[in-house]
Amino acid sequence: MKAFIVDRYGRAENVRAGEMPEPELRDDDVLVQVHAAGVNALDNKIRSGEFKLLLPFRLPLILGNDVAGIVVRAGSRVRRFKVGDEVYARPHHNRIGTFAELIAMNEADVALKPKTLTMEEAASIPLVGLTAWQALIDRAGLKQGQKVLIHAGSGGVGTFAIQLAKHVGATVATTASAATADLVRRLGADIVIDYRKDDFARTLRDFDVVLDTQGGAVLEKSLQVLKPGGKVIGLAGPPDPEFARSIGANPLIGLAIRFLSRRIRKEARRRHLSYSFLFMRADGDQLREIAALIESGIIRPVVDRVFPFEATKEALAYVETGRAKGKVVIKVR
Repeated sequence: MKAFIVDRYGRAENVRAGEMPEPELRDDDVLVQVHAAGVNALDNKIRSGEFKLLLPFRLPLILGNDVAGIVVRAGSRVRRFKVGDEVYARPHHNRIGTFAELIAMNEADVALKPKTLTMEEAASIPLVGLTAWQALIDRAGLKQGQKVLIHAGSGGVGTFAIQLAKHVGATVATTASAATADLVRRLGADIVIDYRKDDFARTLRDFDVVLDTQGGAVLEKSLQVLKPGGKVIGLAGPPDPEFARSIGANPLIGLAIRFLSRRIRKEARRRHLSYSFLFMRADGDQLREIAALIESGIIRPVVDRVFPFEATKEALAYVETGRAKGKVVIKVR
């Protein structure tokens, strides 16, 4: 089958188009003919080797973490799906590879595609939808009447998270450029901070939750906007000890992770806050709940551009610029 492959970590030039064997189908798997695949910043981070110590992949590796397509074969123990079902998914992080004509996934990680969406729209949802859900609903326990700051509101995670937070009944502030201010307001943002002109830490006070997608100085400043008992969930690091435990990291890696996050965790405790790092997990049940919100019109996809399959490297380069509004998608067939 045709696929886009990484043979060694490093530069963008290391991604190549090539032929790979069809994936092996396990008893609990569905084999999905890929119609569309979402492109994420995570794909470029994996390609560069940023996660090779934490999530070691066997090379050559097929990239891709979002998929929408049609089930063409089902394992002997599969009960939820049948051949012909239109599905969408974020594969388990050990079994990525959606930039290909076929992918095999455990049925627990898969859900029926929202009926109201095209394949391209559906492929834009899984990774960012699950990230926002697990950050705001699972980790933060966001409730009606609370206040949440969502950084980079016009990005893939941000455009979904704003809509989800408004559905919960929260007051939503976000950082964005002047060019994307109208977009994030249409999605439901109550307060829009122009990150190029204004300092969000001077404007916002007494927030309950911050969803940080930037890391570094933005993450550290985010602590200033939270009230005691507030929570900051980081997507851009640094990883925390709980993450090390969740991936079964060896003691040396666990110690390094503890050291890397020591400063932010210490400062959070000093302010009576909590900091946690989130690395989204595959979850078909949550995708079913997300599909219901989409089909009822509560959440809509935001797709910036759709690239043809043969232009996958160009799609990755476009995402790496950081200028995409919402998601970038590859049309495979």
